Amino acid sequence: MASGSPLFATALVMALVLAGSSTSHAARRLADTAPAASPAAVPGIPAVPKPPVPTVPTVPAVALPPMPAMPTVPAVPQVPAIPAATLPPMPAVPAIPAVPTTVPNAALPPMPAVPAVPKVTLPPMPAVPKVTLPPMPTVPKVTLPPMPSVPGVPMPFLAPPPSA
Repeated sequence: MASGSPLFATALVMALVLAGSSTSHAARRLADTAPAASPAAVPGIPAVPKPPVPTVPTVPAVALPPMPAMPTVPAVPQVPAIPAATLPPMPAVPAIPAVPTTVPNAALPPMPAVPAVPKVTLPPMPAVPKVTLPPMPTVPKVTLPPMPSVPGVPMPFLAPPPSA
């Protein structure tokens, strides 16, 4: 069950963060608002007397014991001096040859000739024969019998007859 503990810890941290952020946000909002003014007296209703505020007793002064002396820190030993060493001379850096800034003229070989595409004549397009279609057969007109009416049930709609 070791895999459940990181999940629980993550959920707990998220809950604490969410709870803390909303509380601090609300506290910040309350701190930003002005204190509410006391309500005005309503005529006809007697004012309620405020209860007496109890006094806080004074705390007698108590003498604290003296602070214990801090122990002394031992002195840090002296760091031994590092003897001076002589370093060998720095080797000379070899000179880098200069890079030419101009491109030398180079003789390029001649461009090879591109072979020409031969001209081809295409055969003429064959003519499409004209086809005449037979006329569409006519649909005989059929008249439907009238819809029977049921007493107490309204007709949904009365559509005009279709135009011929």
